[in-house]
Amino acid sequence: MVENQEKNIRNKVAIVTGGSRGIGKSIVEKLSLNGYNVILNYNNSYQDAQNIANNNSNISIFKADVSNYDDVKNLVNFAITKLGHVDLLVNNAGIDLIKTINNTSINDFDNILKTNLYSAFYTCKEIVPYMVKEKSGHIINISSIWGIIGASCESAYSISKAGLDALTKSLAKELGPSNILVNSIAPGIIDTDMNKFLSDDEKKQIINEIPLEKLGNTCDIADCVLFLANSNYITGQIIQINGGWNI
Repeated sequence: MVENQEKNIRNKVAIVTGGSRGIGKSIVEKLSLNGYNVILNYNNSYQDAQNIANNNSNISIFKADVSNYDDVKNLVNFAITKLGHVDLLVNNAGIDLIKTINNTSINDFDNILKTNLYSAFYTCKEIVPYMVKEKSGHIINISSIWGIIGASCESAYSISKAGLDALTKSLAKELGPSNILVNSIAPGIIDTDMNKFLSDDEKKQIINEIPLEKLGNTCDIADCVLFLANSNYITGQIIQINGGWNI
């Protein structure tokens, strides 16, 4: 019985967008170590993606700009053609923008929305028909604490992440009858390249506001992805991982 369960786990397939660095890299590696065949999507970080795949035979890489619908269709087609099905979609691709609204151009706003929000809509639109046919699947959107409480000088980013959470709740209701579970993970401040702009003093100030008195690690997010991917009765939830920063 255990051997059959392990075989089923090994055959599971995941797509992780923005999987070459930071949180995405940890998610890809965590899923791979737990038996998933993973399609690692990247756009500009070919060498980073290739380095990850070189160490893991069950990781395939695929270049796609997920803000472009045609690229997303090619990504999903690659996964289905190569591996036959997709059990888990992790919408992790995202970029930040720190500007006042007066300094945020229309192009800035479009770029943030297309990369952080439209991309998730596109991937869901393409993946969902296959999951509905199988009457099974998990979709996990990586949003942000700023989508919940908003961030000063990050209105475009905050809007994009709040949109992800709304997409999560809507799809959870729509797809629940097909046994497809949809959740968001909303990280707080995670120690990644995206937050390297913070000075040591700024980091100390933030840490002083966090009950656990430390920044998060990318593995904290990856652990939650695996937990949700193994769940059969959690859907439509926004899971905050922020050390108690927002209670």
